[in-house]
Amino acid sequence: MFSKLAYEIFEKSIKRYHVLDSVDQPYINSSEGTGIAHVLYRKNWIDTVQWHYEDIIRNPDINPIDALVLKRKIDASNQDRTNVVEDLDSYFYKKYQSVVKSSKATINTESPAWALDRLSILALKIYHMQEETNRTDATADHIVKCKSKLAVLLEQRKDLSTAIDQLLEAFENGTKYMKVYKQMKMYNDEELNPVLRGSK
Repeated sequence: MFSKLAYEIFEKSIKRYHVLDSVDQPYINSSEGTGIAHVLYRKNWIDTVQWHYEDIIRNPDINPIDALVLKRKIDASNQDRTNVVEDLDSYFYKKYQSVVKSSKATINTESPAWALDRLSILALKIYHMQEETNRTDATADHIVKCKSKLAVLLEQRKDLSTAIDQLLEAFENGTKYMKVYKQMKMYNDEELNPVLRGSK
């Protein structure tokens, strides 16, 4: 199942990141070649680094200058994330474009790549919630609450993985079809964001 492959790659990326556990470490894609595994690994690496950016910027004692620099990195990361999601959707669109659609085929509200984006973030939530359950400096109450939350996250993983695989199966048999829409983010575009346009 595709969701299983994707999740295993996400876990591989998360574990690799946490060897050094630094947002400044170099990016090394351990997935072979330039195929879909390579793209999935990059997708999760972006998410993992951004997860830790978001932790750092919430430090109440952060220097305002450092916070601004970090905010720019988060903005750039969000754009990278969107670009990779669009690359994933282009992959799926190409893969299923020759499938003969049923006359009753329907379109899905969410594309497969955005569902995989959610699975990637979910993998990070599970990793870090598992860490919380293993803390030796936390209260027993904290551990119990985190174990309960982890159980919910694991159930979400099962449901989301099932939904992704069902969606891809529906594309394969022609009962659903997909379109690729670019996000057209306006705030990064010097022609569309009036603040950036005015700063030229």
